[in-house]
Amino acid sequence: MLPPKIVVIGAGSAIFGLNTLAALMRSDRLRGSTLALVDRNAETLALVSRLAQRLNREWSAGMTITTHTHHNDALPEADFVVSSIEVPPREKLWRSDFEIPLKYGVRQPYAENGGPGGFAHAARNIGPVMEIIRTMEQVCPDAWFINFTNPMIRICDAIARYSNIRVVGLCHQIAMGYAMAGRVLAADLGFDVMDSFTSTHASPSFIPGARHMVAQALDRLDIKAAGINHFTWMLDLRDKQTGEDLYPLFAERWAAFDPTFEPLTRRVFEAFDLFPIPGDEHLCEYLPWLSDPVTKPWEKYDVSLYEWDLWDELRGQGHAD
Repeated sequence: MLPPKIVVIGAGSAIFGLNTLAALMRSDRLRGSTLALVDRNAETLALVSRLAQRLNREWSAGMTITTHTHHNDALPEADFVVSSIEVPPREKLWRSDFEIPLKYGVRQPYAENGGPGGFAHAARNIGPVMEIIRTMEQVCPDAWFINFTNPMIRICDAIARYSNIRVVGLCHQIAMGYAMAGRVLAADLGFDVMDSFTSTHASPSFIPGARHMVAQALDRLDIKAAGINHFTWMLDLRDKQTGEDLYPLFAERWAAFDPTFEPLTRRVFEAFDLFPIPGDEHLCEYLPWLSDPVTKPWEKYDVSLYEWDLWDELRGQGHAD
């Protein structure tokens, strides 16, 4: 079997592009593949291309790397199409998705993937994604489309409903399950805890501590989870080294843990006796009662909005995805 052709659309994004390159080039199974990098920002694409060539040499990946500013030029004969695109400007539009419903009395807890904000977000992104899908139907109908674009469920559903292209949605949010499990079991497992890790909220002040914990937890823990994207439940938690079922110990430690740590997650865990792994900021989007304008539960559970201005600034500096 010939090595596959992999097309990466959105290759220039600060986090997605770099992480994807590293994952692909470290794979022994993908050595010798053709890697087509696509991004409409030619300057950023050139930078990513230089990095890809460097990684290709350093890791002896043996890949053939091409660059394209439009997906039409990259898709012919593709076997896999990995896509993370977003109609810009991301933060400004996201803020509008929150503020417009607010004018009409709907106060959303996050406004990215659920509620009217999630609908508007999907309406913007489905069109460009389906444009890629229509081209795939013509030039690589047997390829898999691997989607990273949010709202994940709505994007994948649109593709499944209106095309025969095979689609898989991928999201890293299970990492927050590892972060929370590791934090609560840190004393039992000997994990190092950074003082800054007091929340899974997507804020620069919390992210380093969460990543530090995820790295340790992934080496030691095995989580099996199921559900829809950003509304996923931990079915099983085990020690990778011994196979021991750690769910009972985790539940015991969680019950005695700091109640200000992910309070919404705590409430939902108590109600269903299954641990939700997305963290409060994504979990909240699929709980309609969080938008009650009378009781204002977002205050009780300290559900924070996305920091649009900060992330817009960081994106401009090349530090955001």
